[in-house]
Amino acid sequence: MAKILFLMTGADHWTLADGSKHPTGFWAEEAVAPYEAFKAAGHEITVATPGGVVPPVDAGSLAPEAAGGAENAAKIKAVVEGAAEFRTPLTLADVRLDDFDAVYVPGGHGPMEDLAVDTDSGRLLARAVESGLPVGVVCHGPAALLAAVKEDGTNAYAGYRITAFTNTEEQLAGSADKAKWLLEDRLTEAGLTVETGEPWAPHVRVDRNVVTGQNPASSAPLAAELLKKLP
Repeated sequence: MAKILFLMTGADHWTLADGSKHPTGFWAEEAVAPYEAFKAAGHEITVATPGGVVPPVDAGSLAPEAAGGAENAAKIKAVVEGAAEFRTPLTLADVRLDDFDAVYVPGGHGPMEDLAVDTDSGRLLARAVESGLPVGVVCHGPAALLAAVKEDGTNAYAGYRITAFTNTEEQLAGSADKAKWLLEDRLTEAGLTVETGEPWAPHVRVDRNVVTGQNPASSAPLAAELLKKLP
């Protein structure tokens, strides 16, 4: 049995370029699909957030049109509301990485608000990749990689081939023109190589110990790849 750290957002809003706050959080499918895959394989999950706040779910991700229909939306909502792990998170600052066998970061616009600049999250993610620990990140979750800065000022993930929510998908979703910055651009500026697939289609990249997924549809395939790396 492996112990997996779910490093999750504590932000319930995303500050846009005009200063307004767009309601958000984590994207439900991106947490639930891997959660169910890891639990089914017998692994243990611990959630941690900045300040130890209960991670807020993006209400939009629970809508039937976003979750593959009313029946699937209800199933996802039941896991979000019923899983004890999501209701009892650790504080990121208190996390001992040595206690875990892998780290997973789900997306949603929440990580763009807090994890992208969170030093505790960045420290954990930098140490994880440098120690060879399996790291899985999906959709907007790679925003958390921006805070994984080494002592010399470079990004710990520079040189890795990854994927993430693309500029094209942000435009198609109607958010690109409102955003302060775009994820694909910032990751590229930080020295990561972002390899993109078709919008909304499953797309997963594996580079050494890092597994990344482009969008919500990539959550389950990413989980399958990460499972291969667990003890």
